[in-house]
Amino acid sequence: MSLAQHNEQFVTLNNGDKFCYAEHGSDNSETIILIVGLGLQLVYWPKALIERLVAGGFRVICFDNRDAGKSVRSSTPHPNLLQQLRGKAPKGAYGLERMAEDTAQLLAELNIESAHIAGMSMGGMIAQTLASLHPEKVQSLTSIFSTTGSRKVGQPSYSTLWRLARAKTPVNENDAVRNYKAMMTHIGDAAAEDAINQWHQYARLAWQRNGGKSDAKAMFRQIGAIMKSGDRTLMLQNVKAPTLVIHGDVDRMVHPTGGAATAKAISGAKHQVLQGLRHQIDNIQSHRIADSILAHIHLNANGKRTR
Repeated sequence: MSLAQHNEQFVTLNNGDKFCYAEHGSDNSETIILIVGLGLQLVYWPKALIERLVAGGFRVICFDNRDAGKSVRSSTPHPNLLQQLRGKAPKGAYGLERMAEDTAQLLAELNIESAHIAGMSMGGMIAQTLASLHPEKVQSLTSIFSTTGSRKVGQPSYSTLWRLARAKTPVNENDAVRNYKAMMTHIGDAAAEDAINQWHQYARLAWQRNGGKSDAKAMFRQIGAIMKSGDRTLMLQNVKAPTLVIHGDVDRMVHPTGGAATAKAISGAKHQVLQGLRHQIDNIQSHRIADSILAHIHLNANGKRTR
């Protein structure tokens, strides 16, 4: 099996919003928080990555962002197609700041004073924002194939945009699997060990966890959050946590310029370009990424416990 088995739990934040999360490893260990990307659910993270981080001596927590999986659905407006094309969020939409605040409150509810934060794609944007607004919560930051929000960098390839524009809303589980496989075949690596099986497992599980239906409006609200927050380059200058920026050289979803710009914006950030890494964390890439996170944490260890 490529995907991890999770003991899903729920926590209610002080504003009444409910979030689904899962944890692995000993609760006496330092904590690594994993934040997933756009439209993804906590079950996205491969078993190989979680196991390697736990074997490295850490407690690992992953969770569904708002408007994904089993976590809270927002009542705020979502951008329509024209607004998405213009990159303009509707009035009343929430931003990445709200999603970073969700993460900060989740830590507080779990009695975690600070943690090592790692996010991929949109999750990297949330992690960056958390480190900017709540530096006391972030011991170290790892941003994985993400970007700054500047429209000059990190943009999807035209071939990716064309596929996104043509994607149809799935009406059943088989449709959901076909759609996910089609996109991942383009932005991922079908030749990677067990990749196609992993795609199928994830798409089916995500469909089931979403109540056996599509929820495009929820994902559009997350897109609206990215658009509302816009260019965060200046904000990233506030990041004080030791930062590792990981990006692949063949990423068709977030162009490698996004990683370069992120590393440039954060003082002292290390920029690691992984050859052959696409917009996918498969079994082999799990080992590479986990080892990079662990090396980054150990290099910048300050002896402070997370609980």
